[in-house]
Amino acid sequence: MLRRASLIALFGNAILALAKIGTGIWAGSLAVLGDGIDSSTDVVIAALSLFVAGVVARPADSDHPWGHGRAETVATTALSFILFFAGGQLILSGLGKLFRPEPLRIPDPAALFVTAASMAGKGFLAWTQFRYGRKADSAMLRANGKNMAGDIAISGAVLAGLFLAVAANIPAADPVAAVLVGMWVIRNAFGIFREANLELMDGNADTSLYGLLFEAVRSVPGAGKPHRARMRRIAGTWDIDLDIEVDGDMTVR
Repeated sequence: MLRRASLIALFGNAILALAKIGTGIWAGSLAVLGDGIDSSTDVVIAALSLFVAGVVARPADSDHPWGHGRAETVATTALSFILFFAGGQLILSGLGKLFRPEPLRIPDPAALFVTAASMAGKGFLAWTQFRYGRKADSAMLRANGKNMAGDIAISGAVLAGLFLAVAANIPAADPVAAVLVGMWVIRNAFGIFREANLELMDGNADTSLYGLLFEAVRSVPGAGKPHRARMRRIAGTWDIDLDIEVDGDMTVR
């Protein structure tokens, strides 16, 4: 399931990235070009997901007695760094264009239609990642879906900037939109890193799971007083350490 979702993301984002990068260069729009570069990072992410799917599927061995599930968390962390640097580069490019002494060029109106079409395509891709992420309980697919949903907002900002540049004859709107896109990408990068780092450090932000665990223990006849519970997530599974108390006169048979 992880492999199928990654293949859909890989080919879908490759088409969108080529269309937006080509249009951005031809139409003279830094915002559309930046949006295309952001989509190209999604291609890298999808390729990374394909590689991780093979690693996660490997059985536990003597070197990895808990399995290879952490590979997904490490890859998700790598994804956050890719997004951070892509966003930073886009901000620098936008600011450089704004403060350059040469006059700014108004983008070709065709960029409006390409951006609008890409929003629809990205919406479909985000839906597939969330759908497969829920089915496989995959943090990486959910993070990828969240990133793609953010891409729709990014394309919306690009579309608004293009409209102001083309319809209102405000050429500065295009690089301003590019800077805003870069800021949004960096914001998403921090969110993905925070979630992945919590799992990597064996954290658990959902305290309600402990209540469900204790209820499950109390439903077992003879088991009681659950305590010293520790839960950590490894890919799509939970590793649980728990102490319980039983009747001291109870035999082991």
